[in-house]
Amino acid sequence: AGIYDHGYVIANENISTYEEGGQAPKERLWRIRAKRIITATGAIEKPLVFAGNDIPGVMLASAARDFLSLYGVSPGDRTIIVTNNDKAYQTAFMLYEAGLTVRAILDTRRQVLGDWPKYITSLGIEIKTGSAISQVIGKKFVESIEICNHSGEGSPLETVECDAVLMSGGWSPVVHLWSHCGGKLEWDSGKCMFIPSAKNVPIGSDGVQNVFPVGSANGNLSCEAILKDCEKLIRRLQGTSAKKLTTTNKGKRTKDFKEGVIMNVTQMPQAANEKLTGKSFIDYQNDVKVTDVSLAIREGFESVEHTKRYTTLGMATDQGKLSNINGINFLAKNLGKAISEVGTTTFRPPYVPISLGSISGSEKGELFKPTRKTAMDVWHDANGAVWEPVGDWRRPFTYLRGSETVPEAISREVKNTRMNVGILDASTLGKILVSGPDAGKFLDLIYTNMMSTLPVKKCRYGLMCNENGFLFDDGVVVRLSENQFVCHTTTGGATNVHSWMEEWHQTEWWSLNVFITDVTEQYSQIAIVGPKARVLLESILEEPISDDNLPFMTYKTVWVDDISANLYRISFSGELSYEISVPANLGESVWKRLIHHGKKLDIMPYGTEALHIMRAEKGFIMIGDETDGTVIPQDLNLGWAISKKKQDYLGMRAHERPFFKDPNRKRLVGLLTEDSQMVLPEGGQITEDLEEKGGGRPIGHVTSTYFSPTLGYSIAMALLEGGLDKLGERVSIPISSRKVAYAKVVKPTFLDT
Repeated sequence: AGIYDHGYVIANENISTYEEGGQAPKERLWRIRAKRIITATGAIEKPLVFAGNDIPGVMLASAARDFLSLYGVSPGDRTIIVTNNDKAYQTAFMLYEAGLTVRAILDTRRQVLGDWPKYITSLGIEIKTGSAISQVIGKKFVESIEICNHSGEGSPLETVECDAVLMSGGWSPVVHLWSHCGGKLEWDSGKCMFIPSAKNVPIGSDGVQNVFPVGSANGNLSCEAILKDCEKLIRRLQGTSAKKLTTTNKGKRTKDFKEGVIMNVTQMPQAANEKLTGKSFIDYQNDVKVTDVSLAIREGFESVEHTKRYTTLGMATDQGKLSNINGINFLAKNLGKAISEVGTTTFRPPYVPISLGSISGSEKGELFKPTRKTAMDVWHDANGAVWEPVGDWRRPFTYLRGSETVPEAISREVKNTRMNVGILDASTLGKILVSGPDAGKFLDLIYTNMMSTLPVKKCRYGLMCNENGFLFDDGVVVRLSENQFVCHTTTGGATNVHSWMEEWHQTEWWSLNVFITDVTEQYSQIAIVGPKARVLLESILEEPISDDNLPFMTYKTVWVDDISANLYRISFSGELSYEISVPANLGESVWKRLIHHGKKLDIMPYGTEALHIMRAEKGFIMIGDETDGTVIPQDLNLGWAISKKKQDYLGMRAHERPFFKDPNRKRLVGLLTEDSQMVLPEGGQITEDLEEKGGGRPIGHVTSTYFSPTLGYSIAMALLEGGLDKLGERVSIPISSRKVAYAKVVKPTFLDT
């Protein structure tokens, strides 16, 4: 269907029919990388342009041969053949052999000197040279034709009854695939066709030609010429001379008849009057006639691309395979130019129509959205993981042991992490490598806070806003070296953040020397959390890890046996916490090593729900929970993360809007329910206290809500009008038409570790 740069090929395979039913694939789309590509795509016979050439019963001479040889079907009992070349005479011979009548062969050439015309004459078939069809008579089928001189205006000389008209205007090599990846064409006036140019060829990644047309696709029409072209290509690709050729066909060959010179025919007859041209079709599918192209030229659409769009010539499903050369020929004649000057339209994939189903077939059923798995996925599955979809990934929600329930498992994981040590598979967090001399300057524009001043081997929490000032992602930025940063993002935001960075770099800050690479899948990242986290790390690293050699929000390179790893001192739980990053294929072995060494420390893996509870206990926000596309950093009490020194960053001007500074905006608070065991519904609307105010006006909503195993009571975070100005006030949360919960507004930090 298409050839692209660097030897990339798209091919469509038919596997089964839709009539067979079932769930088996009907088609398969192949994506192929090839060092060398041979296009043996053949040639297509050109139709001739004359009045009535669209009436049923008018067909290509080669099509009639296929009807006879492949299906045993007669194209007609009384046939007229019209041609400008010797190939159509082969059709006359096949019809004669089948016992069908050929009334006459109309040849536009004055002289026919090839072997085929001589042979056909010997069979008693009449050849009328210098002749053409004035028009075909009939509506739903061919009844007869009017014959005229090809050099005239179309005055009929005689009428001949027939039921089929077979036409041949020469051949057009199928050069589409050659042209898809940069191959140029040249006009061969002797054969009246565009052929692949030997001067301008598609170049592969190794700097040499990587696409090779052969046979009739290369402009060779006789069997002898095609076989010679194949042998020549084999020698070239094998790097052998003619004497050393190792692969060739030594079998008996059929000697070709010598063929005469083809005549270039624009339309029949040459000076056809307006009455005839109004019935002469160039494009059969889009009903483009000679008069349409003439009008385009008069209107000034002289470029072949403009003519195509003005008339829709070649824009049907065949993409001009039958019509384009005739249209270009007519355009050149009327402009008084050579065909090579007019040129061709652009050949674009797909060369043959392919179904949308084959293109999207990889996204069907279970594959509609493929599940991404971390390197530790098998271990999680074997150790009781209850799965949760997060973005495109699946992550352990919790790990069940024995007969415990999900809430019991979550409570166990939180308590153990707070008291001993827990580990979390954090590999799904986005990891975007931003490098280059201007990396710091670029990140200053992307994040609300300053990143260019971040010292090497230091970490900094950063916020990203869109151009309207709304918060859309956050994460820890690590400066690996002077010109290299790793930007951590949320699991669901990695792809969007990467695209976001690329878009702004390419469209707005393209002058900055920056390279942006999504390395999320290249690394496994494991969080080691809890009071015993340092002890566990030292047992596998065999080197001391102290507050002095690895302070909070820093990183260092360490070795786990012979595995080089980055060790970050960051925390999303409030506990002593580290994250170790290793190449993805080594993630499972490091994970198992931590589990093994942590047994004596009562290590337990914990899932995403325990992670969320612990971060909520500390009042840490979660993108997607505390944000909904209308929240700015100031709403979340994160004004400290907005630089006052920078001249610009995405969202800076938006933050100056008056309504962003409204003191009644919804801002982040904590909620403690009067019934300490009651967990509020997520998204629950908060109203003014019904008992005291009586109005019940909505003033906010619950963003995150959990039961805290550490504290022994429920906690919630919310966005509330006025925010922390309402500390100590009582609010209502309607649960149903008959039930209302009451809560006290508090600071959103519930646990001070």
